Amino acid sequence: MSFLDTLRQWDDAVTCVDRNDLTEALQLFLAIQEPNSKICFNIGCLQLLNQNLDAAEKAFDCSICKDEHLAVAFFQRGMTFYQKKRYDESVGDFQLALKALRGNQLIDYKVLGLRYKLYACEVLHNMALAEAHLGQWEKAQKSLSKALEYKTDAKLNIINKAMESILRQKLFKAVEFPSTVLFRPNKNYVAELEKKDYLGKAKVVASVVPQDQFSGFAPLQPQVEQEPSSPKEPEVLRALEGDAHIVRYEFIPETSDELAVVPGNIVFVLQKGSDNWASVIFNGRKGLVPYNYLEPLEMSLGTQQKNELSEPPSRVPPTRPERNQGLVRDDTTTEDLQQKEGQLADNLCVVKVYYKFNFAVSLESGSTYKTLVEKISKKLNVSPMSVTLRLSSDATSAMNDDTDMESVWSVHSKRLKLWCNTKEETAVKPRNNETVLVALHPYESTNPEDLGFNQGDKITLISKINQDWLEGHSNGNTGIFPASFVEELPVNDQ
Repeated sequence: MSFLDTLRQWDDAVTCVDRNDLTEALQLFLAIQEPNSKICFNIGCLQLLNQNLDAAEKAFDCSICKDEHLAVAFFQRGMTFYQKKRYDESVGDFQLALKALRGNQLIDYKVLGLRYKLYACEVLHNMALAEAHLGQWEKAQKSLSKALEYKTDAKLNIINKAMESILRQKLFKAVEFPSTVLFRPNKNYVAELEKKDYLGKAKVVASVVPQDQFSGFAPLQPQVEQEPSSPKEPEVLRALEGDAHIVRYEFIPETSDELAVVPGNIVFVLQKGSDNWASVIFNGRKGLVPYNYLEPLEMSLGTQQKNELSEPPSRVPPTRPERNQGLVRDDTTTEDLQQKEGQLADNLCVVKVYYKFNFAVSLESGSTYKTLVEKISKKLNVSPMSVTLRLSSDATSAMNDDTDMESVWSVHSKRLKLWCNTKEETAVKPRNNETVLVALHPYESTNPEDLGFNQGDKITLISKINQDWLEGHSNGNTGIFPASFVEELPVNDQ
């Protein structure tokens, strides 16, 4: 399904929600092929509204898999677990939602197309309720005390009432997300779906040229006795702001701040960033376009005609690295990602690991503890001896070679959650077969999947995305970065 078809069907679905036709809206959302994180979130909300809890959980899993920084998706999946009375997992998701808030009092999702504000105090409020269901009254009281640090005047009343209930060891009502409030597509893109011709097609009524067949519109030209020796530079082009560039490759945007262009368009570069993205203006609209999709253009009529007559580019356009489509990133295939979204093979299990950052690995159900530890230590680039695994966040004893893995796999045949700690001093140094890079320039990450670093930092190469982008690990973080920002470190220095 093309980007325009997805956008059109997405807009039709939210229109159905506006007229309260939720069944038709859900069918339209489910018919979208390769939905993005926002569409998966919308599906989960509608399934949760219909009390299809298993389907809602699967949809929120897919949304988080495509955008692991979407705090509101963690919040909604936590509410799904709460309704399924799986309170341990509900607490875990509320903790992840709070972590995604990054210490902020709230996140306003209006700029992303969702008319909703997620408050940190409400996340802590629901976390305390789930802890109360588990009988952990002291933890619930601490969660509410922390909620008071993030409170606003509008939310103070519900926090105080919840605290009174906790002190009497009584349950209280959860704060719920309005399930009919959904992510909407960018209104500027929707407005461009249907082009309208308000002027119609021009027709020649009278012309000084015999048998003139011209149709269209052209500006009035001054009448002179002799043609000038060189074409005059159009005044309108000289008056535009920025440096003129011609587009060489089609670019389809993925976010609201990017701009769609096709080969032959003339754009004006306002600013070029160090991350190879350029802020441009085209047809009165501003947005971001990869700079390697553009070519400088001399602002003269003769050069324009030369560019218009030149052959189209024969080589493949430089590809932008794909956005992170999931948590499973180590030696996985397309089939593995499809299995992660609910089509798991009978003998394959996804293990979600809670660490300083969250990630997931896949391995065969029934594997030994040694195989599990080796898989996780390889992902973290540490020694297997330094890895400590637990089956829950508050487990007092860690797993080891004597752990009854048959019992573990019998309970968690498709999905296993583990909590991981490592000994920092036993971190493994790069092996001989690994490539170590050094940063030539600082790079500030602009997207969740990017890897930021400072000049001089060492980066262990994980994979090559394409000729322009690499994936690596540095300072405990993993992500992608421009290849032009680094160079390979000599073996002696490694």
